[in-house]
Amino acid sequence: MIISTTPTLEGKKIEQYYGIVVGEAVMGANVFKDLFASIRDIVGGRSGSYEDELTNARKLAFTELEHEARAMGANAVVGIDLDYQVIGDKGSMLMVSISGTAVKTVDL
Repeated sequence: MIISTTPTLEGKKIEQYYGIVVGEAVMGANVFKDLFASIRDIVGGRSGSYEDELTNARKLAFTELEHEARAMGANAVVGIDLDYQVIGDKGSMLMVSISGTAVKTVDL
């Protein structure tokens, strides 16, 4: 499966458009991660626990997007857009949303 942010793929012709596909992942940040992130905010540096959560959420969203595209018969997704959001009453949830257009390509 080819996944690209561009609307076209070099060396490929888009033969069929299947439609929009979406992958989403919402991950909760637990109390311990929040505590350590707060300490990190005070002393400086990167928050590895939040970076890990974002990485996991992004991978899960891409897997969901690819699964949906394959189910439509696509072999590529073009025009990918990634969005990150903090949601929840106290901003304790991280959401990654990925969307694109599922297509079938052939070699030129």
